[in-house]
Amino acid sequence: MPEATPSPHCIVLDWGTTNFRAVLVDASGTILDRIETQDGIQSVPKSGFEAALAERIAPWWAAHGLLPIYASGMIGSRNGWVEMPYVAAPAGIEDFAKAVRRVALRDGGSILFIPGLTDTAVKPFADVMRGEETQLVGFGLDRDATVVLPGTHSKWARIAQGRIASFRTFVTGEIFGIVSRHSFLSQVAKPQALPDWTAFARGLDTARDPKAASGLLSRLFSVRTGWLAGELDAGEMTDYLSGLVVGSEFREARELGWFKEGQEVGIIGAELMAEVYRRAAEAFGLKPRLGPTDAAMRGCLAIAKVAESSGRQAKAKPAAGVTS
Repeated sequence: MPEATPSPHCIVLDWGTTNFRAVLVDASGTILDRIETQDGIQSVPKSGFEAALAERIAPWWAAHGLLPIYASGMIGSRNGWVEMPYVAAPAGIEDFAKAVRRVALRDGGSILFIPGLTDTAVKPFADVMRGEETQLVGFGLDRDATVVLPGTHSKWARIAQGRIASFRTFVTGEIFGIVSRHSFLSQVAKPQALPDWTAFARGLDTARDPKAASGLLSRLFSVRTGWLAGELDAGEMTDYLSGLVVGSEFREARELGWFKEGQEVGIIGAELMAEVYRRAAEAFGLKPRLGPTDAAMRGCLAIAKVAESSGRQAKAKPAAGVTS
């Protein structure tokens, strides 16, 4: 007798600044289908989010009806669909569940937005995250840990006593993108299709060098001087830069007390970035523990489950432009 086809239970959105990601999920959390486009929130007019969403998930709605939708990430930012509040750290699943917001859609469905997280202890201004909090929940809050989440704005977070206790942002990915695409490097470098791990390791070594007391702003110039000296060829420059900026992030995180040599560090990220940070972690004497690639979805579902079961979600409000 053939096995029954899994029945879709909900749709989970990770709608960021530059990308739209949606997954169709069954009741066990298994992904049945996915949609990924480059239609991030920056490419959608403020009043066009509902129409953009409806267009992309129309086949799912047509086949399965108005499934519940749970959303996290920059779609809940000031530049997104609705501006969600930041829950203050330390925070656990219950704290996020208390602050969710449900928005009614024109066709009768609804979407549940997950709030972000802020750490008011960071100076000079409170730090913030949107989307990474669901990844951390999906990674697991059941054991104390230090976790790094690579990205445009990398996050180092501390999990303690079942909550996200604190975190700090490093603009590593943004610095890499600016320097590699809009500086002297872009005129000379020849990025390769596959990572040059040897060049990456050289960049890490430069960042780790205890004799190099200068900061990243000074070490960045070694990308150019290495090429001028004939020590770096054009095909190595980009990966050397990657090692240099990621290594500088680890060095600064260590100086700020986020880890000591020999400790374990969790890593949550896409396959390539997880490998980049795994290599950096080992270079700094850490024991990397890779998190699940679907951590964001797991976290979003965990928060939504608590919100739905407790009935704490805010009463559904019409989407922009809809009258009740």
